[in-house]
Amino acid sequence: MSADLNLETELAVPAVARQRSPLYFAWRRFLANKAAVVGGAVLLVLILAAIFAPLFTKTDPAAQAFLSQSLAFPSAEFWFGVDDLGRDFFTRIVYGARVSLTIGFAAAAFSVVIGIPLGALAGYFGGKTDWFIMRIIELFSVVPSLLAAMLLGALTGGGFLTIIVIAALFGWVNVCLLVRAQVKSFREKEFVRAAQALGASPWYIIRRHLIPNSISPIIVGFVLAIPLAMMLEASLSFLGIGVPPPTASWGQMINVGMNFMFFYWHMAVFPTAALAITVLATTLFGDGLRDALDPTLKGR
Repeated sequence: MSADLNLETELAVPAVARQRSPLYFAWRRFLANKAAVVGGAVLLVLILAAIFAPLFTKTDPAAQAFLSQSLAFPSAEFWFGVDDLGRDFFTRIVYGARVSLTIGFAAAAFSVVIGIPLGALAGYFGGKTDWFIMRIIELFSVVPSLLAAMLLGALTGGGFLTIIVIAALFGWVNVCLLVRAQVKSFREKEFVRAAQALGASPWYIIRRHLIPNSISPIIVGFVLAIPLAMMLEASLSFLGIGVPPPTASWGQMINVGMNFMFFYWHMAVFPTAALAITVLATTLFGDGLRDALDPTLKGR
């Protein structure tokens, strides 16, 4: 009786495991990665703070409401101090998060829009199509993105939309490579062969079968494109060809803070720390997501 019970238990466990969805195992692997969980939590807090900024900030970020207390150090009244133009620095930091995250997410979205079709075409057709797309990728890979962004920013005068377009132009490469690799691995699978045998067109197979099965690398590529866009925006704003003042931008605030860093440390430390924490949190979250969605780790 005991032996029969043990046998039934052994047979039951794999049956339950087989009923688990891939999403279950991905979620379990993600939770096991403490750094990714912390990064995701920090990123969520930053997103909520950026969205609901007017609810817990003192004034408009451009309002010079505290001129008599210019360059005041952090205190109970001013958590991050006051800048040289009498603006509450905590308010500026929070609204700077809104600018950086908006540009990061928008540029990542455009990167995905460009990278998905090119990666799918290269992976499915191969041959001359793959060769041509790979040459384009190599061209964008060898050109220093910051130098090219500086040139384009100087020619166009910078601005919100310009930075998003520039970041997308250099952010699509990683998305394209991830989708290409995934599509190539699925190209010879049975479901693709079956669709071809039934007379489905290549465009139908790519749209209905290959791209939906490549959702994991697409998500990862999207998340990892966000910190790259934020760093590019901060770099251009630091150089004065990014987001124009008086819009709150961390790169612009770091540039101004460099002039006061030996006397008023908060002017440089807080925007630098905000940028570093946001980029680190997004990168940790993206890395954890990539590891969690890796199909080779399924079931571990």
